[in-house]
Amino acid sequence: MKFTYAVLGAGRQGVAMAFDLALNGEAKLVRVADSDAKVAERAVKRLKKLTKGTRCRFEAVRCDVEKRKHVRDVLDGVQVALSGVPYRFNARLAEWCVESGSSFLDLGGNTAVVRQELALHKRAKKAGVSIVPDCGLAPGLGNHLAAHGVASMDQARHVHVRCGGLPETRVGPLGYKLVFNFYGLWNEYRGDAEFLRGGKRVRVPTLTELEAFESTQLGALEACVTSGGTSTCPQTWEHVLESFDYKTIRYAGHWAQIRTLFELGFMDERFEARDGARFEPVELTRRLFEERLAFPDVRDVVLLRVLVRGTHQGHPLELQYDCFDRHDEATGFTAMERTTAFPAALVAHFQARGLIEPGARPLEVCVPALRYFDELAQHDIAVQLTRDATRAPARD
Repeated sequence: MKFTYAVLGAGRQGVAMAFDLALNGEAKLVRVADSDAKVAERAVKRLKKLTKGTRCRFEAVRCDVEKRKHVRDVLDGVQVALSGVPYRFNARLAEWCVESGSSFLDLGGNTAVVRQELALHKRAKKAGVSIVPDCGLAPGLGNHLAAHGVASMDQARHVHVRCGGLPETRVGPLGYKLVFNFYGLWNEYRGDAEFLRGGKRVRVPTLTELEAFESTQLGALEACVTSGGTSTCPQTWEHVLESFDYKTIRYAGHWAQIRTLFELGFMDERFEARDGARFEPVELTRRLFEERLAFPDVRDVVLLRVLVRGTHQGHPLELQYDCFDRHDEATGFTAMERTTAFPAALVAHFQARGLIEPGARPLEVCVPALRYFDELAQHDIAVQLTRDATRAPARD
């Protein structure tokens, strides 16, 4: 055990990242920081119980991530810091990590913020640290699998990523259980997505292009355009791939109901009525989602499928990556926590071992794709890879 990590944010994903680092990241110390000291202390108490028998130590630290001194103190002696806080803090945290000589990763969710982090490339390279944004599930694991597929072919042409976190049975009015931060969900459901089509980057409105999705485990589902899932991949592979797209999977009917909420204004940040009264509809919606869509007794599942089509050694090749994950009763970690946090912890272990060069780069560029895929199973994430050498990579 030889590495010291800092996990910023002791919420769901933060605790899961700290757990995986203790088991699989050669961690001698994981510093768990949160703005609420009691939350950090509860997290450490749980982690000590879950990792009993390991040589990793944990420290609970109070840290306001908006205060530079707090963050710099937490980073003292840290090789890699992992952000489990809302994405709006990540650009500044990345900058402070560069100043402190610590590598940094986050769970992403907003491509504009990611580009602010990537602008730190020269400074990070000079400081000898690596900055890797968007390391969660989607963006994150889906992009890693896409990179593995691209690296496994002589000429990849099309990449299609489909992902969803769902209750294991359809529940509630939306057929949905809130499995991560509401504002992260809200961010995905609005705006535009960036795809590759005809080899060029295009903007596609969210909540459009509904398509059927068939799951062996859950049956007939639906996928729809959401934002952020492609992250920097369209820019990285522009004029290299013909297409790259991402859609989110839900139970049938969910997307029609979500569109209705948007059209009625329930997802608006601000609303001014005819009588001059002003409201914040999305704040009410957040409270309702958190109260009415919690379903604590319903377990969650995660579905991820990545299709990569192209040619290899002169022949057509399709690679299909399938991940289906469930709530872990032994540890209490949800499927969303596991599939978001454990892949991120693997990137942090790569950074700690010096397997990622200094600088600020997209994960599809800087993380060794083949080695990452080989080590993923060690972090209890199972991905089934199916090779089909009969399907031609026709234009999608």
